[in-house]
Amino acid sequence: MSQPSIHVSPTPAAVADDAAQRLTRAYEESIAAKNRFSLALSGGSTPRLLYQALASPQYINRFDWTKVHIFFSDERCVPPDHTDSNYHMARQAMLQHLPIPLDNIYRMHGETDPQTAARDYDQLLQQEFGDGGCDVVLLGMGDDGHTASLFPHTQALNELQHRCAANFVPKLNTWRLTMTAPFINRAWQVMILATGAAKADRLRQVLEENPDPQEVPITLIRPELGRLEWLLDVAAAGME
Repeated sequence: MSQPSIHVSPTPAAVADDAAQRLTRAYEESIAAKNRFSLALSGGSTPRLLYQALASPQYINRFDWTKVHIFFSDERCVPPDHTDSNYHMARQAMLQHLPIPLDNIYRMHGETDPQTAARDYDQLLQQEFGDGGCDVVLLGMGDDGHTASLFPHTQALNELQHRCAANFVPKLNTWRLTMTAPFINRAWQVMILATGAAKADRLRQVLEENPDPQEVPITLIRPELGRLEWLLDVAAAGME
């Protein structure tokens, strides 16, 4: 496993642009190698600016979207048109503006039984990737150190066999669907976007200490062969 690289930009918008540039390079590398690019999207507020950037004139024509395959790192257990849905956010911010075939978008079915939805997505990931993983997985980090829907002291943290799991989160009293840490770690590149001063203390703990993964699940993210990149603004990096 290589050491993570840390990149600090002045503003959240600059973080989004940095991420868009890095995704463009990853896309070009993957197309040159295998004529296909797989990208797992994250939810939350931080990646929205990135998705809007990718759908802008600056970036949209730099991709052959017929060769891009979109997956999701996690999902809330709500219908796809619900405002809490990660798919809904990604669709509004980016997907509906792209010339991408609908068959290239693989959403998690949060509106169905969580165990069934997790099993179906697990099988899909196995069919698509075999023993491998995505080219790029986008992630964020919650103030509590969770990433995707891998929350502190939840069962999915212990999942070693499956690629996707249904995860009950007691503090939210809800189920979530999430890629598991072992599958995320098969990616060739993992990009974690974190912005805002509220992330600074947790980020320092993650990068400078060795916290228990049960307490701070994002420490489970350690790509086996790929790159791990942290993309931060100055507030998250504690440099304000």
